[in-house]
Amino acid sequence: MDFLYNTNAQFFIAAYLIGGIPFGLLLAKKYAGVNIKTAGSGSIGATNVLRVVKETNPSLAKKLGIATLALDAIKGVLVLAVAYFAGLSEATMWGISVLAVIGHCFSPYLNFEGGKGVATGMGVMMFMLPLETIIALGVWAFGAKFIRISSLSSLTALVALMVASFIIHPDMAHAPVIIIGFILFYKHIPNIIRLLKGEEKRVV
Repeated sequence: MDFLYNTNAQFFIAAYLIGGIPFGLLLAKKYAGVNIKTAGSGSIGATNVLRVVKETNPSLAKKLGIATLALDAIKGVLVLAVAYFAGLSEATMWGISVLAVIGHCFSPYLNFEGGKGVATGMGVMMFMLPLETIIALGVWAFGAKFIRISSLSSLTALVALMVASFIIHPDMAHAPVIIIGFILFYKHIPNIIRLLKGEEKRVV
């Protein structure tokens, strides 16, 4: 257990445990009295919070959706910010980024189930690759406004971020970006199948 005294290991564990906090589930239960794990798509993210709560309280749904999106993004950034001011290496910070996303997608508090990881992924990417993330958010905003299919907008933005990272930072080690991208695509497999079948629901 000596590794627990290692600073990097402590930050990795913190990233996973904090990343795993299911804010969408907690907020929806507390303020709307609904369990989003058993409603809608079953995801713990902002889109499902909005979709499920909107059925009974549209005004509250928007507030909880925004709060979920913000908290899911911030929880990864929080650990990264502390690591940055602690002077940890860039490699360690990328490890923190990956583990925060893994924590959200495979939460230790939900029997290793979780959300799609988009907000948490965008949060850590904004810290590590701000320019690429701004480009991705622009792509996402365009998709959200005109396509109005949450999963397609998110996946398109993810592709844009990954492509931009290779163009803007061709010499960096892209493994963490690829790992995070793979996790997000993996979590979206059901959505991708529905997209191919034309069954994916639009956000209204």
